[in-house]
Amino acid sequence: MNTLLKLPILCALRAAFVLGGSGLRRLSRVLLPLAIPFVAMADPSSLIDKVQDATKPFKELNVAIGQGWVPATPCVSGPEAGAMGVHFALMPQPGQPDRIHDGMLDAGEPEFLIYEPLPNGAMRLVGVEFVVIASEWASRHPQGGTPSLEGNLLNFVDAPNRYGLPAFYELHVWAWEHNPKGSFADWNTRVSCDKQAGD
Repeated sequence: MNTLLKLPILCALRAAFVLGGSGLRRLSRVLLPLAIPFVAMADPSSLIDKVQDATKPFKELNVAIGQGWVPATPCVSGPEAGAMGVHFALMPQPGQPDRIHDGMLDAGEPEFLIYEPLPNGAMRLVGVEFVVIASEWASRHPQGGTPSLEGNLLNFVDAPNRYGLPAFYELHVWAWEHNPKGSFADWNTRVSCDKQAGD
């Protein structure tokens, strides 16, 4: 892009986001004649806020356990640094599919809660993971497309995989622990498995 065009466009982008929807509509009328693609950017704070609202009670592990959440994995360490933590899954109600197999995504209903092991067997809620089986998503969305939450695309994990699942989409949201690698990165360098019981 011509360097002379960059500054006005950046200023226009900033003004558009300040003005909201009307500003974005005006910006699109400016960029389209210039053949400059305009892609709406997702606001990560929207999804993080919704996850925090939905999972705040589960900061107390006993509350999560009392509502049917059970450990589904040991503490998962990163290949180089950081960890994913211990994943807790919600036991399905009789006659209902578990969340991972319902083919749906809801910002208020994560498939997994993620806890970091602490000394003396304590656990600290650090985030969540959203998961949907690819084939089940496709059957509910025959028009195709990658699933997203609040405008944030999920990552595709093919089969076979380390989890023994069919191909699936996933998204980590580090709602309760800042991640220097990004709010939606798989591995959080500020989460550790060093205190996992038995280690």
